Amino acid sequence: MIKYLLVFVAIIGIGYIFLPFVMEFSTPTKLNPLATSYVQGSVNELNMPNVVTAIVVTYRGLDTLGEVTVLFLATAGVGFLLKRKHDMVNHRRKCSEILCTGASLLTPLIVLFGVYIFAHGHLSPGGGFQGGVVIASGFLLLVMANISFHFSHNLIHFSESISGFIYVLLGLAGLVLLGANSFLDPRYLPAGKWLDIVSTGAVPIIYSIIGIKGGSELCSVIDSLQHGGTEL
Repeated sequence: MIKYLLVFVAIIGIGYIFLPFVMEFSTPTKLNPLATSYVQGSVNELNMPNVVTAIVVTYRGLDTLGEVTVLFLATAGVGFLLKRKHDMVNHRRKCSEILCTGASLLTPLIVLFGVYIFAHGHLSPGGGFQGGVVIASGFLLLVMANISFHFSHNLIHFSESISGFIYVLLGLAGLVLLGANSFLDPRYLPAGKWLDIVSTGAVPIIYSIIGIKGGSELCSVIDSLQHGGTEL
């Protein structure tokens, strides 16, 4: 009885905390100064139609660097938690012919779609993380369909490491070429023509590197799930 009473009191307390947000809510009629600066800057300074990309890659690029680091730590954590003995028997059974055939047909298309997403992230909804997840989902389908498929661990680790290294170099290029407070500032490359694939400075390169980095780390997670963390 006391347990239910405490739960009821907790619900009432949470409701009381959020009550002002509900009672005082009003639909804004204009952007706040920070949002206005982001919207105007993405068009006038970066020549970029996707404001979200402008914020994630440039104005708050250090946050994105932190997110990439968190994803790397999560990958290492999955491998550590799933680590087991090498002599454990894999009891997976062979997939159906429909799944094997479908995976062989769809995986290249899924990977191509993932590349399209992060290559066009500066022009349309999408970006590096989204494209990397799509690419990893394609390899996950292949792993589920074919138990004889194995990742190249050296290739995964190399692409993961080199993409992270290049990402940091691209950020430092802004500091070197444009001065202080210019980490991940893409304007050291020409802005290009509005809505062209090669435009918005270095943003397409940065987002492509983020896509490769994210996809490699998620593929590493899939590889750890496949082998129980022994190959991390």
